[in-house]
Amino acid sequence: MKRLLRLLLWLIWLAVVLVAVTAAWNWDVLLRLYNVNTLFREDRIVANFSSMKDLFYWTPIRRHGDLVPWPTDRADLPEAYIFEGMTKSVAEWLERTDTTSFVVVRNGAIAYEDYRLGTRQEDLRISWSMAKSFLSAIFGVAVSDGHIRSLNDTVDVYAPLLKGTVYEGVTIRNVLNMASGVSFNEDYLDYNSDINRMGRVLALGFSMDAFAAGLEARERPQGNARQYTSIDTHVLAMVLRGATGRQLPQLLEDILWSQLGVESDGYYLTDGHGVAFALGGLNFVSRDYARFGQMMLDYGRFNGRQVIPAAWAEESVRPNAPPSVDPNDSFGYGYQWWVPLGADDEFYAIGIYGQFIYVNRPARVVIVKTSADRGFRDDGANGNRIEAETIEMFRSIAAALTGWRPPAGN
Repeated sequence: MKRLLRLLLWLIWLAVVLVAVTAAWNWDVLLRLYNVNTLFREDRIVANFSSMKDLFYWTPIRRHGDLVPWPTDRADLPEAYIFEGMTKSVAEWLERTDTTSFVVVRNGAIAYEDYRLGTRQEDLRISWSMAKSFLSAIFGVAVSDGHIRSLNDTVDVYAPLLKGTVYEGVTIRNVLNMASGVSFNEDYLDYNSDINRMGRVLALGFSMDAFAAGLEARERPQGNARQYTSIDTHVLAMVLRGATGRQLPQLLEDILWSQLGVESDGYYLTDGHGVAFALGGLNFVSRDYARFGQMMLDYGRFNGRQVIPAAWAEESVRPNAPPSVDPNDSFGYGYQWWVPLGADDEFYAIGIYGQFIYVNRPARVVIVKTSADRGFRDDGANGNRIEAETIEMFRSIAAALTGWRPPAGN
């Protein structure tokens, strides 16, 4: 009888432990789902964008070497700019687009700097899709070092998990150009879109690699047209890992963060398997985003060092992608970089909710803008209107600070 009682008590204790463990796991799952579903809520978005490590899995990116301080050469921003024939206020534009940081670099020195909406200079700010352009720079080094033989190789050569999927036989070049032809719904406002399903995969700790390999539909033949497809960038990261045998955060540390004299450690968001969220998961201070932009302005050089190959810094920012399927998309695209309409050696990285690194080589200007702009898609029929206005604002600043003239017709 005593033995039976002890067994019963042990079974009750085991059941309590199992219930507690299950409840704790479910609580973590529920908390992560809550985080991803409230990430962009009006009362949370600003704080969330500076504290992503509190919400998702992440891995550090360590700074190496000595700090290379930014020199300063302070200047005032122009009071107004012209867009679509209308004169508009710079101050109102910064406020309207919920700017959280704004850094203007002219001739390698900080000309203007502002931190807004209660954020600080030392905040590590989410890149969103600006991260794609960082991956492009790393890719150029992998090609130069011979880890990747040719951009005409297919992605499954380096990422065997993609064999037998819609990505089998797709060339690296077409994926760099967002011309893979793979069907991917990028509508952030549709709960069931591919991009939002991917966000839940990330938040719940499932595998991004498996998500990419599990896509089943093809929109069109590869190389025919460009359609913005964020998962293409994850496929490129899979190629990099297969080609180099190294994880993306380590590659970024060695190739960029050890060479740019950065001010701060950063971090990548990851899935639950420790794989970097390559298409949008970088978190750095704004001044370090500007260092990356300055390196690209100087054809891959920074502080006297050739950080990435000059040829890649030139080729990757040219509008070499096929035309967009979107008739409202008036911008060009290179290897994970955007190119303005009528560009005069200008290019930029962009992330949702208003993140920008704009580089203007003739004016020698770099502009970093981070934002929490919940109205970033309020464009009406023209899906690029806010983006186009932002670029014209940047051009106005470059012109006012340097005397550079925007291309005719812009």
